Amino acid sequence: MKNLLVSLLVCCLTFPVAMAQKGKNGILFKESPLEEVFQTARRAGKPVFVEIYSPTCHVCQSFIPTLNDSRVGDFYNARFVNTKQDITQKATQAFLGSRKMYVPQLPLFLYFDAQGNLLHMAMSSNTANEVIRHGTNALNPAQRTQGMKNRYAKGERSPAFLIDYAMYSLVTRDTVANMKAMEDYARQIPASDYPNYTNWLALKKLVMDVDNPLFQYFLIHQDQYKKHAQADELRNVAENILMSSLFSSRGARYSPEKILEIRSNLAKIGIDPKVAANRTLLPEVNAFFRTRQTAKAVARMDSQVAANPITVPEFIYISRLFNRQSPDPSDVPTVIRWVTKAFTLNTATPKEQSDLYYELAEAQRRAGNIAEATKAAQKSMELAQANNMDVRRNVELIQKLK
Repeated sequence: MKNLLVSLLVCCLTFPVAMAQKGKNGILFKESPLEEVFQTARRAGKPVFVEIYSPTCHVCQSFIPTLNDSRVGDFYNARFVNTKQDITQKATQAFLGSRKMYVPQLPLFLYFDAQGNLLHMAMSSNTANEVIRHGTNALNPAQRTQGMKNRYAKGERSPAFLIDYAMYSLVTRDTVANMKAMEDYARQIPASDYPNYTNWLALKKLVMDVDNPLFQYFLIHQDQYKKHAQADELRNVAENILMSSLFSSRGARYSPEKILEIRSNLAKIGIDPKVAANRTLLPEVNAFFRTRQTAKAVARMDSQVAANPITVPEFIYISRLFNRQSPDPSDVPTVIRWVTKAFTLNTATPKEQSDLYYELAEAQRRAGNIAEATKAAQKSMELAQANNMDVRRNVELIQKLK
């Protein structure tokens, strides 16, 4: 566990370096598109090793001698079809995106079967033995990270396993699994150990949940972590966890009170209160909608409108949000007021004017004011036709009002 946690701290610094890696006795990397690499692997009946790197990553550069080591080359060339992919290239990003994979640091070692299914991932320390060990694990079904979810389900809970499983879940974008693993990990560690260096690294790289005991302790006792990082980094770590939790799938179910707590904590760690309020605005409003507290949703958004200069596109956005998401029409007078205010700005383009009339029609329809809704819908249609816009939504709305 110590080696893995220390590796979490390694980051890829950016500065120009030469990147040439084809040692005579080291790993032979195929310089081909990934699809061709997998075709070769299928013909050879071998799995695929992919090094994800960047040409401007000094850590990646430092691995060149290790990957050129004859022992490493002998092991990998006999057992894998090998390739290296530059993360700055669109093809690499598309490949990772298609598999819903996140790269937390470089280099990242990925091992696939010949059909492109992920078998194993590793962030290695820079020694030949470790690089070979990761390849050995990739070939062993009992050791592959692919099997960690099943091992967790069967009850494996050692701290080292939970750290590895949390990292695998991070790479594979399984936020729920990451949160569960790190919660189990935190509950095994004495609170007196929370501020040690190992747990600082875990907090910095793996924790994504504001309810995790490690984070709750960190939020209250930040002074105890100053031996590991400067104030700016401490604030950034706290901010990242608060925001990633807010916008996770779990965050989408937070109560309004929970979101207000996050806003308060953002301010406590040094984020300007106005900035914190801007960041939690939409989650707050959506939480009020979800709990059928329309009046509070209206009040929250209206206070935002009153406190900030709002542009025409923003008025369109918030009017559309309330017209689509509000659980009842009690917000309609406020939506009509927002649309009216947008017109008084005298900056709306013809398309924006059409959009505003459309939202006005929607609001009036929701309130049961069919005559007023029809009038606004027809005005939106006229503007759309005059400016060669798509009028299908206008036709549908007018039909709905008949």
